[in-house]
Amino acid sequence: MSKRDYYDILGVSKSSTAEEIKKAYRKLAIKFHPDKNPGNKEAEESFKEAAEAYDVLGNEEKRRKYDQFGHAGLGGNSGFGGGGGFSMDDIFSQFGDVFGDDSVFGSFFGGGGGRGGSRRTVGSNIRIKLKLTLSEMRSGVEKKVKYKRMVQAEGVSYTSCKHCGGSGVVKKVTNTFLGQMATQSACPICQGLGKVIESKPKDANEQGLISQEFETSIKIPGGVADGMQLSVNGKGNQGPAGGSAGDLIVLIEEVAHEDLQRDNNNVIYHLWLSFPEAAMGASVEVPTLDGKAKIKVDAGTQAGKILRLKGKGFPDLNGYGTGDQLIVVNVFVPSKLSSEEKDILLKLQESKNFKPDEKEKSFFDKMKDIF
Repeated sequence: MSKRDYYDILGVSKSSTAEEIKKAYRKLAIKFHPDKNPGNKEAEESFKEAAEAYDVLGNEEKRRKYDQFGHAGLGGNSGFGGGGGFSMDDIFSQFGDVFGDDSVFGSFFGGGGGRGGSRRTVGSNIRIKLKLTLSEMRSGVEKKVKYKRMVQAEGVSYTSCKHCGGSGVVKKVTNTFLGQMATQSACPICQGLGKVIESKPKDANEQGLISQEFETSIKIPGGVADGMQLSVNGKGNQGPAGGSAGDLIVLIEEVAHEDLQRDNNNVIYHLWLSFPEAAMGASVEVPTLDGKAKIKVDAGTQAGKILRLKGKGFPDLNGYGTGDQLIVVNVFVPSKLSSEEKDILLKLQESKNFKPDEKEKSFFDKMKDIF
């Protein structure tokens, strides 16, 4: 089953501002919140779906990738409901700030103690570079990568924070001319966790984390491009005190091909012909991302002509067809000639067939015909 469009889920347009998207998500989160719909699985799924949409559209970088490449641009690993490994508590922790700790809805998201008060932390993201050949970028590939990430060390023990009594929040009552005003904020001692480290191994940092080598498999969809970033949920650094992990951000780097160049979803190859081949026609072999292909060059082919191999380019990430391989014809002109060769060319120069045709289309006109 294909994913719904994130803009449709939140009921906003692509031109909506960040604040409009935030308000739309707030409205849906209140409507489908599990505390308001106990035992309603359909409401719970709608709640998760809205959180997944806001996770992308509420993040400037993810939104840009989604606008450009659709769901495929997120690496197939985004979201909560699609196997990303997020629980309901993760959603409450990550998006509680949408409502604010002091709002009437804060208790829904851990701000007012409805779910225990203390919050779960989210670890930082890790960024790595992944080099891919043009063939891998065209067909898609699964790659195993190794990198170092921070995880909770064994033997770390916690004790309840005395400053906030384990609630993760501190409350303050202020007298105003309207009466008493109660506010609350994250505990400055435990940073809202509700607990502090009691003991930890020597090699662990102040958050109880250590660095470990980690290996994971990444599925790269066909059609990715150089400079594109894919996000793999939950494969970044682990949050302290049992918090959820951040994301692994994978930057795609293109390995230059010996003969071919990429232009959006098309592949470009520059074919060099000798003058006799261009004049009399020839059957030549050209490289493609699938191997070699034989093409026929018609007699009288001019320099700058574009030949096309249909479907030999890159698939569109959003499913809008496949690009082509464009073969740009170049005619080699020798820089050195023997006396005999000069005599032959001087004789040919007087022939009517060797006079330039001024009506012949320019290179730019030919490019207009192609695109």
